[in-house]
This record gives sequence, structure tokens and C-alpha cells, in this order.
Amino acid sequence: MVTFFLMHDVIGLECGMARQLRFVYPGAVYHVMARGDGGKKLFLTDSDHLLFLDWLDGACKSHGWRVHAWVLMSNHFHLLLETPEPNLVSGMKWLLGGFGQAWNRRYKRSGHVFQGRYKSIPVSGERASDPYHFRNVADYIHLNPARAKIMGGSKGCLIDYRWSSLPAFGKGKGPEWLVFDRVMEAFALSQSGRGRRAYVEWLEERAKEDGGRLPDVAMQALRKGWYLGEDSFRDKLLALVEKGAKSLKSKGSHSGPALQAHDETAAEAIVQAGLKYWQIADGGELRNTMRKGDPRKVAMAILIKRHTSSSNIWIAERLGMGHDRAVSRLIKQGKSNETIVKQCKAIEKMLPCAD
Repeated sequence: MVTFFLMHDVIGLECGMARQLRFVYPGAVYHVMARGDGGKKLFLTDSDHLLFLDWLDGACKSHGWRVHAWVLMSNHFHLLLETPEPNLVSGMKWLLGGFGQAWNRRYKRSGHVFQGRYKSIPVSGERASDPYHFRNVADYIHLNPARAKIMGGSKGCLIDYRWSSLPAFGKGKGPEWLVFDRVMEAFALSQSGRGRRAYVEWLEERAKEDGGRLPDVAMQALRKGWYLGEDSFRDKLLALVEKGAKSLKSKGSHSGPALQAHDETAAEAIVQAGLKYWQIADGGELRNTMRKGDPRKVAMAILIKRHTSSSNIWIAERLGMGHDRAVSRLIKQGKSNETIVKQCKAIEKMLPCAD
């Protein structure tokens, strides 16, 4: 039996939207990222990098974590992290809390080291059926130095950037918690030296050709989505939410209404961004004057479904789109409309947490 939890950890508020729910369950894979408070640099010297890696080593060993890819940049870090046990929250408390206290002692300061809450986006862990999203996250992490114009392409070999897992991929050797098999498997490459070299060469070419940028669709999903996977993976998460809500409700913790309120708060923030973008008054004009299938409503509906698990019933009522069954049809049609797609991108840039 799979035990599933929905948790809010206590690191603080990540942004102006509703607090991110933590999907915590055995075997979960996440794209984890955190930034320095106020954008300040976290890693000023080599010893700062080593300090973080020491705390990461401790978190992995104490919590049984497996890391598939990592990178440390000047003011943030990324991990492609697998948790065999449902212990993401306690492990991140260990990692961020321990590193933050040590960093403050080192620089004789106090206060927050990290900017709000860390992001933890569930990634589909299906080895055979859905390697695409896992592969994209690994590439995104390893190509960070190229996108930042620090290493790769005209700046030299990407593998020479010390503070990522890529050098370990090239050597085939790293900490016991760094594993290569899932990334190699996602690219249909062997774990031999030849397979690892092919992976490194692939990334070096990406760094030369487009500066480490992934396709727009992949970049959009990586930066904005609440999950990374196919629709079946999303449905699995939502089913676990419902199951977890029922279990937690009986224990007096999170209830179904509380979870629903969380998503509706996030959805409302998207509606408000859309209203501001089109300079629409929030009231009768939205529900009564604009037609049910207005492209502006469709754009907001697409974003709500992309970023939250709000129901079609809520969307239909809030936006005045008629029957909830019509919402799915309109969203499907809207995703192939270039104008609506461009409007979605413009509104997303207005959302809190957009980066």
C-alpha cells in the first residue's frame, strides 16, 4: 500500500499565491530549487560550495535520498532528487536549515539565507513509459552554467564547471548518493564509459548550439508547472490528493475543503492576473457580458488547469463559461490557437513566482 501525504513545511512563504502543497510519498522524484534571500549570492567561495555539498551528503545519508543531477549556481541550486521514503520535508529542513545556520556563522550575520520556501515539483518517475520529463530536468540542471554564460560553448567545456554532477558523469564516479542509471536509461544509453561520454557530448553540443536553452514548451513546463509528466501522472497525483485528503480529514488535519481552498486561491490569482492584463472589470462583464467561449476566458482556464487542480465546475462558475463539460472542450481547442497561447505566456509572466 502506498502512503501519501500532503504537507506544508515551515520554511516560509514562497510567493504571493497560495502556499505550495508538498506531494510527499515513497519513491517520489522532484525537481528541487531554492534561491538566496533577496537574490543574494549563496556561494561566494569554493568553501561555500563544499559546505553545501557536505550538508547535502548528510541529508542523503540520513534520509536515504538518491540524487540524479545537481548544480550549484552563485545564488541558487537545483536538484533532481528521489526520495525512497516520504521524507522530503524533514530532509530539506536538515539541508537548508543546517547550511543556513553554518553560512550565517561563517559570515557573522543573522536572518534568512534562502528566499522563502524551496520549490519541489513532482517529476514522473516512470522509467519506460515517460522518460521525457525526467530527461528534460536532468538537461535543464546540467545546462544551467551554459544558460548563465559561465561555461559551455564559447566559454569552454561544460564538463569543466566544477559545481555540478556532470564531471562525475564523465568520470563515472561520485558520491554514493549520486546515481547515473536513471539519466542514462532516460537517454537509452548504457552506463559504460561510452554511454556517459555520449551524454556529455550531447550536452556540450546543446551548450554550443543554443546556449543551453531547452525547447520553449519544455522551459515553460519546467518554470511554471506544478508537476512534470504526462496527463496520466497528473491524474495519479490528483487521485493521491483525494485519497490523502480523506485520510487526513479523519485525523483532523488537512481536509478536502482545505485542499480545495488552496487550489481556488491559486486559481483566483490567475484570474486576477488575466483581468489586469485585459483591463477587465471583475464583475458582470466577465460572467454576463463576455460570451462563454471568449478567448480571454479560455486563456485563463488553460492557465488554471496548468497550475492548479481546480475543478471544471469552479472554472465554469468563476469565469461564466456555462456547463463544466464545455470547459474541457474549450481548453483543448484553445491550446491549438496561437493567439490564445501567446496570451497565456503573457499572463504567466505576471504571476507571482514567475521566473
